[in-house]
Amino acid sequence: MVTSRTSLWTEYKSARELTVNLTLRELKGKYKRSLLGWTWSLLNPLATIAIFALVFAFFLKIDAPVGHPSGAHNFALFLVAALLPWNYLNNGLNGSMGALVGNANLVKKVYFPREALVVANVASWAYSLLIEFAVAAAVYLVFGNMVLPWLPAVLVLIAIQSLMVLGLGLLLSVLNVYFRDVQHLINILLLVWFYATPIVYPPSFVEKANNSHPELFGHVIPVLFLYRLNPMVRLVGAYRSVLYDLRFPSMFDVAYVTVFGLLTLAFGLWTFRRLQGRVAEEL
Repeated sequence: MVTSRTSLWTEYKSARELTVNLTLRELKGKYKRSLLGWTWSLLNPLATIAIFALVFAFFLKIDAPVGHPSGAHNFALFLVAALLPWNYLNNGLNGSMGALVGNANLVKKVYFPREALVVANVASWAYSLLIEFAVAAAVYLVFGNMVLPWLPAVLVLIAIQSLMVLGLGLLLSVLNVYFRDVQHLINILLLVWFYATPIVYPPSFVEKANNSHPELFGHVIPVLFLYRLNPMVRLVGAYRSVLYDLRFPSMFDVAYVTVFGLLTLAFGLWTFRRLQGRVAEEL
C-alpha cells in the first residue's frame, strides 16, 4: 500500500509541468479567434449580472437585505457575490465533463495521469474567477464597500470551493466517458441546484417558507434543515459575508463546506482511479 501511494504521488509530481501546459492551453483556447479575447471573461459575467439585476430587482421586485455592518443595500452587489462563485461551479463541472471526451486523441496516444485534464480545466476557470473578482472588487469600492481587507478571505473561499469543483469534476468526467447521458442529466440538476441556492433571492425567503410549516402526506417538511444541507447555500453565504456584509463568515459554515469539499475530492479521485482503466478503450 505504501509503495502504491508513493508511486501515485511520484506520478502526480512528474505530471506537474504537463498540468501547467494543459492549463495554459485551456486559457488560450477559451476565446481563440475572438476579436475581444479575454475581455469576454469580464463582459459575460457583467452582462449576466445586469440581466438578473434588471429582472429580479425591477420586475420581480426582490429587495436585497441591508448588509451588516457594511450598510450596503444594492441588489447588484448582493447578486455578484453569489453569481460569480456559481458560475465557477457551473463552468468547472461542464468543462470537466468534456475533459476526457474532448481530448480522446491525446488519451489514446500516450499515457499520463488523466486527472491532469480535469485539474487543468478547473484551474483555468479558477483563474477566470480571480479576474472576475478583481473587477467585482473595483465595483464594490465604487459603491463604497471597502472590500480590500477581505480579499484574502475570498481567496480562502475560492480554494475551499475548488476542492468541491475538482472532486465533482473528476467524478463527472470519468462517468461521462461510460455514460454520455451524464452531461444531459447534470445540466438539469445544475438548473435545480441554481434555484436551490440563494443567488437571486435572499435566504429569508426560505426561512419564511419554513415558518409556514409545509406538509407532505401529513408530515411537516423541515425545509430549512434540508435547504442548509446544500453546501452552496453555506458557501454563497460565506462569500456574501466577506464581500457584501464586510464581516467574517460563520466558522461552522466554513468548516462544513471544507469537510464537504475534502470528502467530495476524495470520493471523486477514488472513483476516477477505479474507472480510468478502460477510458482509452471506451473513447
